[in-house]
Amino acid sequence: MSSLQTFCYKKSFPLESGKSLPELQIGYHTYGKLNEAHDNVIWICHALTANSNVADWWSGLTGEGKVWDPQKYFIICANILGSCYGSSGPVSINPETGKPYYSHFPLVTIRDMVKAHILLRQHLLIEKIDLLAGGSMGGYQVLEWVLAEPERIEKVFLITTGASESAWGISIHTAQRLAIEADNTWCDDSPDAGKNGMKAARAIGMLTYRNYATFVNRQTDPDNTKIDHFKASSYILYQGEKLVKRFNAQSYWLLTKAMDSHNISRERAEKTEDTLKTVLQKSLIIGITSDILCPVEEQRFLARNMPNAAYYEIDSLYGHDGFLIEFERIGKILQEWMR
Repeated sequence: MSSLQTFCYKKSFPLESGKSLPELQIGYHTYGKLNEAHDNVIWICHALTANSNVADWWSGLTGEGKVWDPQKYFIICANILGSCYGSSGPVSINPETGKPYYSHFPLVTIRDMVKAHILLRQHLLIEKIDLLAGGSMGGYQVLEWVLAEPERIEKVFLITTGASESAWGISIHTAQRLAIEADNTWCDDSPDAGKNGMKAARAIGMLTYRNYATFVNRQTDPDNTKIDHFKASSYILYQGEKLVKRFNAQSYWLLTKAMDSHNISRERAEKTEDTLKTVLQKSLIIGITSDILCPVEEQRFLARNMPNAAYYEIDSLYGHDGFLIEFERIGKILQEWMR
C-alpha cells in the first residue's frame, strides 16, 4: 500500500499569472517499481476534487491484477497545485508569513500544474513516461504536458476531456464560484471558510456530473404521497456534506478558475486543430455518450485532429462520472489498446 510522499522545491516558482510562489511542495503517490530499462512508467493526472491516491479513486483500473498493475508498472500520481491534499495550495503554509495562504493563494493554471509535475519527474529521475493518462481535468493536464514535453511521453490516454474549457464549462464554474462567494465566510483565514457555499457549488456540480436519466432512475421516490423530504433532495444534500468533510472551499474556487483558463492553443497557434496536429503520440480517447459536462463532441474533436488517435465511445447512464464508474468497460478497451 503506497503512502503520501512529499517533494519540496526550495526555489521560487513563477506562475503564468506573473506572480510566483516562494517555494513549492508536491504531494504524490507511487506504486510498483521502476524497471531496469526505465520504460514502465504510467503517470496518472487526477481531476478536480480527487488526489494523488489513484489506487483509491480509480481502483477499478489501478492495482494488482488490474489493467495498471504495480507488479508490472511503476505508477505515479501527483496532487495538483492549488489543491488541499499535500501540494502547495490555500491550506498550505506560506513560508514568508508562517501562516496558511487561505484566500491569498495566487491564481494558477493547468500549465502551472504541469510545470510542477515536470519538476517532480526530474526529481524522480524519470526520463520517459510510457503512458500519460487522465480524465476530465486530469485530461487537461495530460494535453498540456504532452505539448510541453513531447519527447518524454510515449503514449496518451484521455477520457471525458477536451482541448479547451468550453463556454458551457466556464458558465458552470462561474455559477459554482457565485455559490461559494455568497457564503460571507469564504475569504476567512480558516480551513472551514466557505463550507456552506461549497455545498451549494457541489450541488451544481452534481447536476452536471450525472444527468436527467441518472437522477430519474436512481433518485425518484417510490412514495407518490410525499410533499417534502424527497430522495433526490437528500442525495444532493448528502453529496454536499460529504465534500465539505474532505475538501477546502478556497481550493475549489481556485481550481475552477484554473479549469476556465484551460486552452492548449494559448500562445501556441491560432487554431486548436493546428495545436492538436502536433500531438504525434499513439493516443487512446474515450467519450461517454451521456456526458453533459464534457460531451462526446469534445473527444471526437480531439480524435479527428490528433494524428495517431484511436477513439471509442461508451454508452453509460452515469454521465461525466462514468469515467470513474465504468472501469470494467474502460479497462477492457485500455487492455486491448495497450497490448
